[in-house]
Amino acid sequence: MHILIIGAAGMVGRKLAEKLSRDGHLGGKTIERMTLVDVIAPQGPDGFDGTVDAREADLSAPGEAEALVANRPDVIFHLAAIVSGEAELDFDKGYRINLDGTRYLFDAIRLANGVDGYRPRVVFTSSIAVFGAPLPYPIADDYHTTPLTSYGTQKAICELLLSDYSRRGFFDGIAIRLPTICIRPGKPNKAASGFFSNILREPLVGEQAVLPVSEDVRHWHTSPRSAVGFLLHGATLDLDTVGPRRALSMPGLSATVGEQIEALRRVAGDKAVALIRREPDEMIIKMVAGWAPGFDATRAKELGFTAETSFDDIIQAHIEDELGGRL
Repeated sequence: MHILIIGAAGMVGRKLAEKLSRDGHLGGKTIERMTLVDVIAPQGPDGFDGTVDAREADLSAPGEAEALVANRPDVIFHLAAIVSGEAELDFDKGYRINLDGTRYLFDAIRLANGVDGYRPRVVFTSSIAVFGAPLPYPIADDYHTTPLTSYGTQKAICELLLSDYSRRGFFDGIAIRLPTICIRPGKPNKAASGFFSNILREPLVGEQAVLPVSEDVRHWHTSPRSAVGFLLHGATLDLDTVGPRRALSMPGLSATVGEQIEALRRVAGDKAVALIRREPDEMIIKMVAGWAPGFDATRAKELGFTAETSFDDIIQAHIEDELGGRL
């Protein structure tokens, strides 16, 4: 089996490649080759017995999508995107990377399908940003998508393309609407949602963090560990059971910022909580006001997708996976 990961230098992409390397198989088939692609050259995972081709490429550049499809990967994980805050600040870049690059990939597969019947599994990372206020709580699986950000609009368009290309038989695709991933390891990025991780990650290692919104903000979360699990399950799921609506809202945990902070207090104590500084940011406050507070996610659960059920568990997953299992 040949697996292609686009966006392999990102946090989820790295963790996905590492998991596949450790497992050595997917859906009962041995992984013989992995192609890892990003705008900066990804690092190949340690301990993989097969062939790893790590390359630098921009999916939105002419000819790149065709080159990636030329070797006919069996499963394509499309994780590449610029994040919400950056897509909002740079309109042209957001549409070029998040929409144009995705369509180039889908069309490259479509054209290959017309030549030799090539029909891979495509797992696309979408986002709960496809939903916009006013929103019910919880949000049902059949609720309409009305994004209020450029990022959410780009993801919603890609979901429609994926469903249509799958319906036409060009590939077998599924769109995984990821909750906000928390706690993200590493340094803060340009995602407007980054503070959800920052207010936990930095205090856990004795560093200060900034909270730009009020503690009553409620949002939908999952861990990096669960996010990788969603992608792997989506790659092996019988998509005939999913039907024509190929975009699925993943299970997760609905929590307020205040509930996050209290979970931090239970795990790491008052000293960690004291490291959080309140500094309101009007741009982030405005964006967050239209974000999803939580989902029903019945379809995904019935199809076997699972996630954490408490913020204590999310914090513990971060401690185990990033901090060696202890503070």
